[in-house]
Amino acid sequence: MLTHQFNPYSACTSILIGKNATADGSTMIGRNEDSKAAWAKQFVVHPHAEFNAPQEFKSNDADHPFTMTLPKIRAKYTATPEWTPKYGLFEEDGINEHGVAMSATESAYCNARVLAADPYVQDGIGEEAMVTVTLPYITSAREGVERLGQIIEAHGTYETNGVLFSDADEVWYLETGAGHYWVAQRIPDDAYAVVGNQLAIQEVDYADHENFLYAKGIRDFVVDHQLASMANGLNFREVFGTADLSDLHYNTPRVWYGQKYFTPEIDQQPESFDLPFVQRANRLIHIDEAQHYLASHYEGTPFDPVGAGTEAEKHRYRPISLAKTQESHVLQIRPDQPAGTRGIHWLAMGVAAESVYVPFYSNVDTTPVAYQLATEKYDDQSAYWIFKLAGVLVDAHYHDLHPLLNTVQKETAIQLGHHLIKTDDQLANVAPAELPATLTAANEQAAKIALTAFQQLSANLITQSTDLSPLNYHTDLNL
Repeated sequence: MLTHQFNPYSACTSILIGKNATADGSTMIGRNEDSKAAWAKQFVVHPHAEFNAPQEFKSNDADHPFTMTLPKIRAKYTATPEWTPKYGLFEEDGINEHGVAMSATESAYCNARVLAADPYVQDGIGEEAMVTVTLPYITSAREGVERLGQIIEAHGTYETNGVLFSDADEVWYLETGAGHYWVAQRIPDDAYAVVGNQLAIQEVDYADHENFLYAKGIRDFVVDHQLASMANGLNFREVFGTADLSDLHYNTPRVWYGQKYFTPEIDQQPESFDLPFVQRANRLIHIDEAQHYLASHYEGTPFDPVGAGTEAEKHRYRPISLAKTQESHVLQIRPDQPAGTRGIHWLAMGVAAESVYVPFYSNVDTTPVAYQLATEKYDDQSAYWIFKLAGVLVDAHYHDLHPLLNTVQKETAIQLGHHLIKTDDQLANVAPAELPATLTAANEQAAKIALTAFQQLSANLITQSTDLSPLNYHTDLNL
C-alpha cells in the first residue's frame, strides 16, 4: 500500500493461491495493508444500486484529482475504507455480489529509465480509488484485470502498484509500470505467489492470452525507448522494476520467508534478486496457513524482531507483520459452496500477529456496528481499536504477556472456525431471499466471539501489567 501524502513510506505484503494449490479447492488472495501504526479502518458493505444515469467518481485527494464516469449499475461489495475520506477512500479489499474478490494495492517501484519515457500522471488513478471504480463493475477476475487496465491506459496512474483479483476459478496479479503501462499474469491453479513491494512478474508470454494480459503498445514502447531488445521476450520485473540496496533489506526477505514457509525444500537466500514470482508448495495450503504467513515476522530465523538473534540480525529485515499494519485480509472464494455463500472476507483488524482473522460472509445487508466505527483516536467501541489495544498492551511487556495473547488467539480461532462450519451446515435450509439476513446475523455472532475474547484479553493484560512496573519493588512480607 502507498497512501496519502504525509506518509510516503508505506508498504504491504501479498499472497495469491490457485484453486488446486489449496486444501479445499478455494481460491485465496490476501494482503497486509500497512501504512500507519494508528490509522483506523472500517469494514462496510455497499448495497447493490441502479441509477438512472452514469455516476461520476471524484477523488478527495487534492494532490491527485482523479475523476471518471462510472456505470449506472453498481454491484454489492464489501470494503475496508479508512476512518476519514479526507485523503481518499482507500477501500482496499472486498468481494462483490458476483463472487469476485479484489485487493489493492501492493506498492511497488518503477525505475527512472522507464519513468523518463512515460512519466506518472498526477491526476491519474491511484490506490485510493482502484477498488471503488473497479470491484462493483466486474463479474470475473479476468474482467477486473481488463477494466482496471483500460482505466490505467486511458487516465494514467501516479504510482506503481500490484493489484490482486480472484473468482472461483482464477487468480490474477496485475502490475502497473510507469504512467500508462501494465501487465497481468494468471497464477497457475497449482501454484502460489508472495509479493513484497517489488515488481514481481517476470517473463510475459505475449502469445498466451489465457494466462497473460497487458497494455496495448507495451512491446513497441519497450523497443522504441531502448528499454530492452525484446529478442527474448519481456521480463517485466527486470525492465520496469528496481533492484537496489533497499530491496535487499526491505522487500526480498519477505518473499524469501514466504517461499521458505510453503516450499521449505528449496535453497534460497533472503537477499536474492532471483526469487521466482510463481512457486509450488510442498503441500496443499489451508486458509490458516495463508493467514499465518501474513501474520509472521521471520519466526524460526535469527531475523525475528522478538526472537533470539543478535540485535543486528533482529533488525536487519522488514518483517511481514509489523506495527504499521492497519488491517490484514484473506479473501476466500469457495467453489464447493452455493453462489450466495462462497465469499468469505477474513479480516484481522490492526496488526495480524496480535489480532485474529474473523470470517465474514460477503453476501450481507450490513456489517457489525463495531466494525463500522473508526476514529482518529482510541474508542473502546471500535473493532479496530479493541484489537489494537490488546497489541499495545502486549508490546509493553512482550515476552511476559505474549503467551496469554497466543492462547487467546488460538482459542478464538477455533471458536470462529467452528462457527463457520456450523453456519455453513445450517444454510442448506435457508431460502435465497432470506440468505443475506441470515449471513448478516452469522457475521454479528462471529464479531461478538472475537471482540468479547479480545476485550477480556485486554482486561487480563491490564491486570497482569500492574505488577510489571519499573517502579516495582519486591518487598519481603515478613518484614
